[in-house]
Amino acid sequence: MTSGKRQGMNDTGYRKLILYQKAHKLVLAVYTATKKFPRDELFGLTSQMRRSAVSVVANIIEGYGRRTVNDKLQFHYIARGSLNELEYYIDLSLDLGYCSTTDHQTVSQLRDEVGKLLYRFMQSIAK
Repeated sequence: MTSGKRQGMNDTGYRKLILYQKAHKLVLAVYTATKKFPRDELFGLTSQMRRSAVSVVANIIEGYGRRTVNDKLQFHYIARGSLNELEYYIDLSLDLGYCSTTDHQTVSQLRDEVGKLLYRFMQSIAK
């Protein structure tokens, strides 16, 4: 696996969800953007942004694996909260001059897409 890509993984379970796929792209975009942040932010804003992005995906996966509707929704609400956190962090990083306009737009657009998909996914579960 020299390319950093998973090999031999089939798209089953949560991996088949467009929601998961977009949320994973969001994590990758956050990691790419935060690589350029000042070194003294490694344990500050860099860490917070990465943790909130990973939390989105982790809670989507956790919710997917739960049995009851209420349990599923609880984890998806947490994912939505992490998306809201990330929205502030990416705006702050732009205001501080830590990220480029392009990185801000990329992360913000993916965050918005994941938010819309998550909302629709939660609606479909609650029916």
